[in-house]
Amino acid sequence: MTDMLVAQRRERLLTELRASGGLKVVELAVRLGVSRATVRRDLLDLENEGELSRVRGGAMLATPEPEAGAGRLPAPRAAEPPPERTLGLLVPSATYYYPRVVAGVQAVAAERGARVVISLTDYTRESDAQRIAELADSGASGLLVASPGGHDLPEKTLDQLQDTGLPFVLLERQPQDPFAACEFVATDHRQGAFTAVRHLVDLGHTKVGLFTNGSPTAALIRDGHAAAVDRLRLESGAPVVDSGRPTLGSDEAARHYDRFIEECVVGGVRAALVHSDHDAIELMRRMRSKHLEAPRDLALIAYDDEIAALADVPLTAVAPPKHEIGQQAARLLLDRLEALDPTAVPVRQLFMQPRLTVRSSCGTPREG
Repeated sequence: MTDMLVAQRRERLLTELRASGGLKVVELAVRLGVSRATVRRDLLDLENEGELSRVRGGAMLATPEPEAGAGRLPAPRAAEPPPERTLGLLVPSATYYYPRVVAGVQAVAAERGARVVISLTDYTRESDAQRIAELADSGASGLLVASPGGHDLPEKTLDQLQDTGLPFVLLERQPQDPFAACEFVATDHRQGAFTAVRHLVDLGHTKVGLFTNGSPTAALIRDGHAAAVDRLRLESGAPVVDSGRPTLGSDEAARHYDRFIEECVVGGVRAALVHSDHDAIELMRRMRSKHLEAPRDLALIAYDDEIAALADVPLTAVAPPKHEIGQQAARLLLDRLEALDPTAVPVRQLFMQPRLTVRSSCGTPREG
């Protein structure tokens, strides 16, 4: 019965297109009395069957082949280029961290003849529903999504993505449900933090503090730091401070830096991991105002490696593979879009380890 209803709905959809030549997804949804996600799924299936052509935000009937003359074989069809694929990309920032991710997506899209449509959100948005719907309605063939908030994608947002009927890959995000059949490419930030602490231990430090700034990555870095403290058997008592994302350069931010520096000095802590680069640079500035220097008084490792090399004392930094994250996510999505049977492609979930770039802010191994 369900198949019959689907067939009837799709025939009705084709009838509407024959009458008008082309319609938007929103118009078809109203005329058929179904959701836009259902219309998009029907359009995708009918396009694969050669009944129509999807265009930006809607569809039009496929151009019929002219009939062959009586007693004549039809003229051979010229090889058709593969349909252009449009990757809808949702990212929280165009100025920090994500530009290199976007560049990775664009590089793979250019190699494989796809185009990229980008939508920007921000870290304060509680819901991505509108942006996701806008990308889906723009004619995107599939979605690449780095939502604001934490690295665990809320089930509500996952449901919204599934309702579009489009294939999607998460960027630097994972579903809250660890058993959800959802593709993602993400940096192993826990491993990055662990690697940074281990480097400081190798330099002779027995206590390593942690300063984070309330970003979506902060919780994962704290987990990695805590695991390193436990597994490497470091001394307890090193400060762990999260500033909660105050405005950079504000008095509130300065108070957090000063508190962290004071706790390190009082506790005899001579090394710290700092997220992000901006915070590590500001922390060094506050240290100088107290006649303290890196690495002499406090060895520092920054996390992100966006501008770490530009600090007065170039910062050793953990560098997530941002460009590669974008590349791999685009490949996963295009593999599915280009497959003859997308359902036969296995669900792939990929973690990538960050790199540690050693500079001057940690110094050399400590004596004794």
